[in-house]
Amino acid sequence: VQLQASGGGLVQAGGSLRLSCAASGRRSSLYHIGWFRQAAGTEREFVGVITRSGSGGSTYYGDSVKGRFIISRVNAQNAVYLQMNSLKPEDTAIYYCAASSSALSSVTSEGAYHSWGQGTLVTVSS
Repeated sequence: VQLQASGGGLVQAGGSLRLSCAASGRRSSLYHIGWFRQAAGTEREFVGVITRSGSGGSTYYGDSVKGRFIISRVNAQNAVYLQMNSLKPEDTAIYYCAASSSALSSVTSEGAYHSWGQGTLVTVSS
């Protein structure tokens, strides 16, 4: 599966933005689709994941975004979305989507993901 993330941009603190992760080659519903982010000078951070349809399509989030970000999947569009609300300057980062076929217990780890999109930059101004 190939993934392409898009939708990044500049937004003021408190605003919202929706990122898209378009899949091609295979159905995204066959995979856990995770979102990660990497701010300048930091390691890549787990943002959240939506599990594959066969695992219930459940969502899990990192503590720093829980309650503000929502991941959803639209099978007809073969796409996964990351709705980001109440954005903060510390959310500024390059956001990546990735696909995993690994066990659920590992989906918060970037090592579990075998296919990555190219990343999209989100900048939140104060």
